[in-house]
This record gives sequence, structure tokens and C-alpha cells, in this order.
Amino acid sequence: MDILAVGIGGIFGALCRYGIGNLAHNLSVSIFPYGTLTVNLIGSFLLSFVAYGSLLRWNLPRHYLLAVNTGFVGSFTTFSTFSVETMNLILQEQYLTALSYQIISLVAGFLLSWAGIRLATVLFENP
Repeated sequence: MDILAVGIGGIFGALCRYGIGNLAHNLSVSIFPYGTLTVNLIGSFLLSFVAYGSLLRWNLPRHYLLAVNTGFVGSFTTFSTFSVETMNLILQEQYLTALSYQIISLVAGFLLSWAGIRLATVLFENP
């Protein structure tokens, strides 16, 4: 059951990532990788919110958590793409853009992860 849950979540996460990546690419005239940044930031929030929401209140069954956290968020976000896009920017001598992308991704990712934890705590810690 766990493998099926991860697989189903992964299908939806990959499809959402593809859709958001294409949308961001079509809307942007910049070389900045907005699509990957967007999904990684959403994923930072979502993973923290669901994990802490389940810990504090939901007590979701294991296969639900695997479907959402490992399957959906795992296929929705990607560190490898972040790394390759950063290297591509460096190879194109877009050093400031590469540095901006790294700083925004890390700082905003941590902040959104914190926001997900805080929201779950506020909503679910005290019934």
C-alpha cells in the first residue's frame, strides 16, 4: 500500500510541477528559473504544514503522509534542477542571477517552511 501511495502522490506532484514550470516559463522573459523557484517554495511550505498538521492534529494514516510528503512533494520539488539551473547561470556568466537564485531559494524556503510549521501549530495545537 505504501508504494502505491507514493506512486499516486508522485504522479500528481510531477504533473503539477510540469504545469507550474511551463506557466512560469511562458510568463517570464527572463532567464531566471522562476518555475523551479516557485515549486520549491510552495513545497517548503506544504511539506512543513502537512507534516506538522499531522503531528499536532490530523494523525493521518501512514499511507496518506507518504502520498503527500514523499510522493507529491517529493516529485513536485527538486534540488537537482535547482543545482543544474544554478550551474547553467554560472556557465552563462550570469553570476548575480545565480547568486540571487540561491539566496532567494534558501532564505524564502526556510521562511516558508517556518510559516508552514507556524500555521499548523496555530491551527491545530490547541483544539
